[in-house]
Amino acid sequence: MLLISVLAAFSLAISTVSATALTYKLGANEKACFFAVVERPNSKIAFYFAVQSGGSFDVDYDVTNPQQREVLRGEKERQGDYVFTAQETGEYKFCFSNEMSTFADKMVDFEIAVEDEQKHATIPTKGGADNAQTAQLEDTIFKVSGQLSTISRMQKYFRTRENRNFSTVKSTEQRIFNFSLVEVLMMVGMAALQVVVVRFFFQGARKGYV
Repeated sequence: MLLISVLAAFSLAISTVSATALTYKLGANEKACFFAVVERPNSKIAFYFAVQSGGSFDVDYDVTNPQQREVLRGEKERQGDYVFTAQETGEYKFCFSNEMSTFADKMVDFEIAVEDEQKHATIPTKGGADNAQTAQLEDTIFKVSGQLSTISRMQKYFRTRENRNFSTVKSTEQRIFNFSLVEVLMMVGMAALQVVVVRFFFQGARKGYV
């Protein structure tokens, strides 16, 4: 019965968080905006993003509140992880801009989560249950929920690092290939030039004898 209560409280705790996680391809010279609705004042908003591929792995971003006042802003950032309190209800706008790029598209992973602390659920209890134990169990559940969120963000962080390292390896391989190709062409050119010079000397020597 205790296990059922724990699972019920955990599912209710998760339901108090409204989250949106997307991967969006941001074209060159494009600005894309997304919206999150806050129904209660003083709700917590978690905003995470990471550029997975494209260009220099950077993007401009800005967050505005329902009154169009700026909450967050950054330029040429590779990733960000922010939590702020929404003082006002309404639509919050989250925009990404790739207007600094003329041809490079960029793949952006991002997550917007709105948590209403006033809606935190309580564990259903029987009559005579110990309130201290119930409160302790609630705290444990919400700590586990927060730790799971942290683990999820860490996974995204390592995924971003993997993509960037893979892109660096591919770029290095391409540079090595280009350098090797230029080196081979220079060797072939030097060999051809040596042949021409030697033939020129022999031809000049023959004319001297004649």
